[in-house]
Amino acid sequence: MRDRPNPPPWLSEVQTPPASLPGDADRPAPVLFDAEHRPISSPDDWARRRAELRGAWSTFLGEFPTPEDPPGFEVVERDRVPPEADGQPAVDRSLIRYEAEPGRPVEAYLLRPEAPAPADRRPGAVVLHSTVDDTIRQPAGLEGPSDTFIGLHLARLGYAAVCPRCFLWEQGEGRYEEAVARQRRRHPGATGTAQMLYDARRALDLLAAEPDVDPSRVAAIGHSLGAKEALVLAAFDDRVAAAVSSEGGIGIGYSNWDAPWYHGDAVRRPGFPLDHAQMLALVAPRPFLLIGGDSADGDRSWPYIDVCLPLWRLLGAPGSLGLFNHRQGHAFPPVAQERSYAWLNWSLGV
Repeated sequence: MRDRPNPPPWLSEVQTPPASLPGDADRPAPVLFDAEHRPISSPDDWARRRAELRGAWSTFLGEFPTPEDPPGFEVVERDRVPPEADGQPAVDRSLIRYEAEPGRPVEAYLLRPEAPAPADRRPGAVVLHSTVDDTIRQPAGLEGPSDTFIGLHLARLGYAAVCPRCFLWEQGEGRYEEAVARQRRRHPGATGTAQMLYDARRALDLLAAEPDVDPSRVAAIGHSLGAKEALVLAAFDDRVAAAVSSEGGIGIGYSNWDAPWYHGDAVRRPGFPLDHAQMLALVAPRPFLLIGGDSADGDRSWPYIDVCLPLWRLLGAPGSLGLFNHRQGHAFPPVAQERSYAWLNWSLGV
């Protein structure tokens, strides 16, 4: 990992609590306590607690086997995105196909700058699409509003970006229940979140193996559905060097995490022992920026940042966790894009 440049000038802003918390804000428990409610005061103590929390979450979500090799892929289509008038460079964009699991093909877009990679290789990004039937054409810059062209934006900035299709759309448009039924047949007992995590990890495997990509500088980013996936991927895969999660709903009750294609209705049962402050804590000390618009996330998300900031401080990374609320609803407007990409550039030493 390269040395970081100077931090963004707005860093203190994203670590400052809102003037007041909405009445529906969660109050998650502090994370620096062990299973016996004893305070955690050292990185070694946290490492043990982290292993316990990751194990508990993995057991609940359902675990998949870990493949030994990155998936090979074929290029289905390829085109060139011309340079922009403002000087943004041309991009090579390929539709690729690979087997995420034996006999289960997945498509993704792979984008990178047309110019050769620098000697120390490029940063990479796993870009997870939102809940739209355009799926991977959205972040690849082919369909939808330009605000959502995250993969193309990052390729213009020098990244190699892989944009994989979520399993919910593998057999058609929006047939979520059918997709979940197929997933349950393949992996009885595993949640939809576990499938999304596995698929995102396979996309990361593919990207990190590309010869022009620096595997120590790979980020995860997504909006809405993709924000959920980015959070979970960063929590469970330490290869993610930085992450941005936009409007996914950091609290389990802030969005539809109880849907069968995510965690399922077990999260609504009284006494459910896990929460997303724990999941966010699994990311520490790597940089994580939560983006809200006062829809799924926003001022009410601050308590999750607040209970995790002491952990980032304990691990020597006090400036690497924050919340930015653009207050423009369930969107990824230009100001959120600018801050997200600046966060990744700073985090990865770009």
